[in-house]
Amino acid sequence: MKEPHEELKADADERAEAPDFEGLTSLEESVRGDRTRDDFFDAVLALDNPATANDVAELAGHGVDSAREYLDWFERMGIVTQVTGSPATYERNQEYLNWRRVQKLRQEYATEELLDLLKTESKRAETLEREFDVESPDEVSVSRYASETDRSIEEVWERLSAWQTARRRVVLLERALTTESGDGADIQSAV
Repeated sequence: MKEPHEELKADADERAEAPDFEGLTSLEESVRGDRTRDDFFDAVLALDNPATANDVAELAGHGVDSAREYLDWFERMGIVTQVTGSPATYERNQEYLNWRRVQKLRQEYATEELLDLLKTESKRAETLEREFDVESPDEVSVSRYASETDRSIEEVWERLSAWQTARRRVVLLERALTTESGDGADIQSAV
C-alpha cells in the first residue's frame, strides 16, 4: 500500500488529540445522503399540484439548491414538467410515469399473465360500474350516494377509489399488451 502524501498525514500533536467524533456526520445523515435522489423522486411523486423548488426541498428533507438541481434533471428526463417560470413551479408528468409502469409490466409479466390481470381488473371495473349504475366514478357524489344508499362516506369513498384504481390498471395493462413496436399511447381504453 502506498503511503499518503506528507500533507495528508497527521503530525505528532494531531495524533495525540482524540478525534472530534461530535464533528462527524451522523450515521442517519450519511445513510440518508445516499438516498438523496430517491428522496427527491418520492417528493415529486407526492405532488398533486404545481410546486416550487422550496416546496419539493421541504417534502424531500433536503436543501433548495439540491431540489433545483434534481428538478432540472427530472425535467430533462421527463419525470416533471415546468409549469411557470418565475418562480419556477413543477408538476409530475403522469404520462411519463404511466409509460414507465407499462415498460415495467412488460418486463415483469408474460403476455398470458398480463391477459389474466387484464381480465381480473376489467371484471372488477365492470362490477363497480354496475354497483354505482354510472359510467365513471367521477359522476358519483360520495356524500349524496352514501346518504341515498345508507352507507358510510368512508365505504363509498373506498369503493369509488377501488373503481378508479381498476380503471387505471385496465388502461396500463392494455398499453402493456400492445405490440412492442409502439408505446400504445394512441390506444383508447374501453373503460
